[in-house]
Amino acid sequence: MRISLIRGDGIGPELADAAKQVLFAAADAQGLVLELDELEAGDSALEKEGRALPDRVFEAVKSSDACLKAPVGESAADVIVALRRRLDLYANIRPAVAYPGTPALHPGIDMVIVRENTEDLYTGAEVDLGDSAVALRPVSARASERIARRAFQEAGGRKKLVTCVHKANVMRVSDGLFARACASVAQDHPGVKFEQMYVDACAMEIIRRPERFDVIVTTNMFGDILSDEASQAAGGLGMAPAANVGDSAGLFEPVHGAAFDIAGRGVANPCSMILASAMMLEWLAARKSDARCASAAGAVRSAVRSMAKEGSKTRDVGGAMSTREFASEAARRASGR
Repeated sequence: MRISLIRGDGIGPELADAAKQVLFAAADAQGLVLELDELEAGDSALEKEGRALPDRVFEAVKSSDACLKAPVGESAADVIVALRRRLDLYANIRPAVAYPGTPALHPGIDMVIVRENTEDLYTGAEVDLGDSAVALRPVSARASERIARRAFQEAGGRKKLVTCVHKANVMRVSDGLFARACASVAQDHPGVKFEQMYVDACAMEIIRRPERFDVIVTTNMFGDILSDEASQAAGGLGMAPAANVGDSAGLFEPVHGAAFDIAGRGVANPCSMILASAMMLEWLAARKSDARCASAAGAVRSAVRSMAKEGSKTRDVGGAMSTREFASEAARRASGR
């Protein structure tokens, strides 16, 4: 299998190296052969080539079996938003899990936010009218229904609860359409409980009772905000991976940014990037029907979980390990040695 790896900016290259080490250790232990195509996109590519996402990089990502992307700097929108749209990665899937040893609000947090990834205000359809501005918020039945189907697919293998989050009491047309589309899809899944919640109430519940949620499905901007909140409630963005998937392509990345303030110091927590590689392996396992990918993903998760439980962590989150030391130990555990 061929994996494209975007090394990113800031702490991105350090995280990319850490994830690569753990990924290959787990894959080798399962007899899984991976080919890695390391790519440059983001601020560094923009400075060198005048484009944050050069065409050859896009083509390399498109032709690979999956893409693993490190955080990108100020040009992030020109990279990740472009990849989401051009590859039709319509589902942004962000798990929030309370790992032992992390400062989670509740030890029982285990939720997934399934965010529509192609519409809403993030299309950037804005108009400057001089003394005012207007932003368009497209919401379609097609996009709403397919993200709802993805949410029910996720819930079917979990606790079988989908919470549709919107603000249809105010945005009656756009969010009203989204809510109706999700409710319609729910009728095709009688074995999964379906509920609806306004976004402000949901934001409150993520702080008050985060353990009550299983799968949240919502629109693009609400999903962006709620997933960061949920990740922090579960112990911090440093433990938060994300998947951007469509019907034929998948891109996996940390939720957080490039953290230029600690770049090059070797102290960054690589867990989010390592866990993103586990999500990638799980997606490949389903797509390729390859049990070796699933076993490798389980080994990566187990390595991170065991280290979190023991209090092994990097210096940026109060630990004593460097990024490389953490990656080496995680790789050893993921390999079964």
